[in-house]
Amino acid sequence: MKVLVAVKRTVDANIHVRVKQDGSGVEDANIKMGINPFCEIAIEEALRLKEANMANEVVVVSVGSKVCEDVLRHGLAMGADRGILMETDQPLQPLSIAKVLSSVIHTESPDLVIMGKQSIDGDNNQTGQMLSALLGWPQGTFASKLDLQNNQIFVTREVDDGLETLALSLPAVVTTDLRLNQPRYLSLPNIMNARKKTINVLNVDDLNIDIKSRLRTLEVHEPPKRSGGVKLNSVEELVDKLRNEARVI
Repeated sequence: MKVLVAVKRTVDANIHVRVKQDGSGVEDANIKMGINPFCEIAIEEALRLKEANMANEVVVVSVGSKVCEDVLRHGLAMGADRGILMETDQPLQPLSIAKVLSSVIHTESPDLVIMGKQSIDGDNNQTGQMLSALLGWPQGTFASKLDLQNNQIFVTREVDDGLETLALSLPAVVTTDLRLNQPRYLSLPNIMNARKKTINVLNVDDLNIDIKSRLRTLEVHEPPKRSGGVKLNSVEELVDKLRNEARVI
């Protein structure tokens, strides 16, 4: 079984982001970048399937500029077999990324696609669902547990009233939640070996698909700073503030 994992390059999760002075977006110049944490979880789960002899190949794919090779090398250092970079300098929105991934999937013919449920920059939570719709494949989102049996994958996901388990026929698309696993640390030998693994670079412009942006960002601004707390003298005063100031009751 071949597993394809989609990964994205984002601002490092430990970096405090700042908004550009002109309000056009988040400042990404001269700051640390890295693999999206949800994507790293997706790679880890694919590797665990391979280590359990349920998969024989793990392919990582990323869509973006040449610098995205670093997150592919990260996946290769974790243990993926090879990487694919769909190169483009144009910033793509979820639907366009789903279209590019769909094209790759038609070429690679994987049995399972695993990807993070969302990226920590856009927070859209759309690409996996759009990809499933374009492929006509079943989907399991927000997976907190995976169990592969015969030609089915059982996806356990958290819902409002507890846990829900879906049985999906392969091929399928699965998006990962934080509780699915804990990604492994990269060892120095694996990092060195990753340099020898293959990354195929393809140009998105050669796919002849519509990647035109449908959304336009009007303004980006930081959330308002939280004000200090207030000490109240009675429950009645608390209820009054909740009702008349916060208007939550």
